Amino acid sequence: MAHWHDNQPIFRQFADQITQQILQGIWQEGQALPSVRTVAADLKINHLTVMKGYQLLVDEGLIEKRRGQGMFVMQGAKQALLDAEKTRFLQ
Repeated sequence: MAHWHDNQPIFRQFADQITQQILQGIWQEGQALPSVRTVAADLKINHLTVMKGYQLLVDEGLIEKRRGQGMFVMQGAKQALLDAEKTRFLQ
């Protein structure tokens, strides 16, 4: 079970967890992510919070919403994250 802290909104923390899991290879490119309701039930958080977290990742180009199918990890997501991390490190 996730432990949430107060210095960031839960949807941001959730999005960061998914980001880390993509980097670790837990979620592969093209793989479906669990449904909003499944995640909400598992993490005991509001489904709107999960949706907001997923939407953040959609906006960042890391996952895509496929109508009627759910959320999927985008092709190139892991490399984009690695490149962004490298850029942050170099700054």
